[in-house]
Amino acid sequence: MKKLAILLLLPALGGCIAKAVVDTAVSAVTLPVKVASKGVDLATTSQAEADQKAGRELRKADEQRGREARAMADRCQHGAALATDQCSAAQPR
Repeated sequence: MKKLAILLLLPALGGCIAKAVVDTAVSAVTLPVKVASKGVDLATTSQAEADQKAGRELRKADEQRGREARAMADRCQHGAALATDQCSAAQPR
């Protein structure tokens, strides 16, 4: 009885093994393409990425200008203005 069960299961197992071999072959063929496309993706910048970077840089520059303007206003208000401060242009809080 065991021999009959083993004989009946052999064709089913052969299909699994063949599928595994085909999957491995397909993976081996597509691997260089995937690696090359990943390298190109890392080496290039999309328009959306460039826009995000430009927006980030603009926000950082705007934040820096705001910090400098607040520091200048504080110095002018406390009478410790620098020679480069434009106290007439500084708006009080």
